[in-house]
Amino acid sequence: MLLASLGRGNAQHGAQPEPVTRSEDDVLRFIAASFPSVWALELLLALKSERRNWTREDLVQSLRASELVVGKTLDALVAAGLATITDEGAAYAPVNQDAEDCVELAEQLYRSRPNKVRRAIVSASTSSAAAFADAFKIRRGTDD
Repeated sequence: MLLASLGRGNAQHGAQPEPVTRSEDDVLRFIAASFPSVWALELLLALKSERRNWTREDLVQSLRASELVVGKTLDALVAAGLATITDEGAAYAPVNQDAEDCVELAEQLYRSRPNKVRRAIVSASTSSAAAFADAFKIRRGTDD
């Protein structure tokens, strides 16, 4: 899991774990791996800002997004371990303290350097799309 690679210390035999430290690059990697779109980050920050159960309609209105975007984004956030969906609605629910810490750092970076965060998200999705497209390229000169 990406969170584990972002500087978790080793606690052995009752010793105190080392403090978790993360560079800006670590936070950008977390962002690129966790948020398939800027909508996903914005939606998570909305859930985080008002810790309650949000209905899909509330999120559509608040973010001025379509139901399709909200639905797919919520599914991605649940898969990333950052939110939950129940009969009452969607809520901010990081899977553990590392995830909570990473979201906090991601929010700080997004508030201070929004363009850098957007570029990280877009470049990650562009890389995925390019890899998918490359899988369908016809290769010339092979004997397959």
